[in-house]
Amino acid sequence: MINYLYDGSFEGLLTSIYEAYYRHEQPDHIYYSDYIQVNLLDTNIQITTDSEKAAKVYDSIGQKISHQALKNVYHAYLSELNDIEIKILNYVRLGFKKGKEVDLYLSDDRVLAIHTAAKKVTRECHLMVGLLRFKQLENDIYYAQYKPDHNITPLISGHFVDRFSDQKWVIHDVKRKYAAVYDQKSCIFTDISDEMVPLISYTSDNYEKLWKNYFTNICIKERTNPKLQKHNMPVRYWEFLTEKNCLI
Repeated sequence: MINYLYDGSFEGLLTSIYEAYYRHEQPDHIYYSDYIQVNLLDTNIQITTDSEKAAKVYDSIGQKISHQALKNVYHAYLSELNDIEIKILNYVRLGFKKGKEVDLYLSDDRVLAIHTAAKKVTRECHLMVGLLRFKQLENDIYYAQYKPDHNITPLISGHFVDRFSDQKWVIHDVKRKYAAVYDQKSCIFTDISDEMVPLISYTSDNYEKLWKNYFTNICIKERTNPKLQKHNMPVRYWEFLTEKNCLI
């Protein structure tokens, strides 16, 4: 069994696809090297990320397949689903054969796997732009924590850059110890260690109080529907909601 080991980056994944083509190999798995379990019966090949090779694959997908296929690949990668890397490779191989028509092959498992993963990511992005809650810090920075199922921070950050362009803010993915940081000029992505979180100090936030009052008073008790509420706001996302104590 041949395993490709890469650094977990999108460029690293594209480099792995490049190597699979030019080595004329079909790896059985493409693993993030930090999570691989050594098996003496497997052949593990370390793939070194190469930005030029990655760029060639990136451009080839956009030109020879479609820009939608490129978007599908990126969203599927961000899903972090089990074995998604090898599924992306199989989708790209098919795409180079079928061209822009590849996404019409909906009954093909190689296409279905990528579409399913991409839709999961898109759906969670849509949920999170409405469920993310910011708290004001003492240094007048707005800080939001969340634990998304997928690595969606790079996707949703643009929404908040447009909406809160006059504010400084941080969106912190606690699960991945990763954050988007905006300083009113540019948005950067950085790692945040567990040691940094206790240093965060909140200030009194009148908007938070107003939101809790609004949420409580807008509720019509006779029309409460806990099942529908949990469908629209899944319980797994409630941990960092400002109004969570008011929820049913």
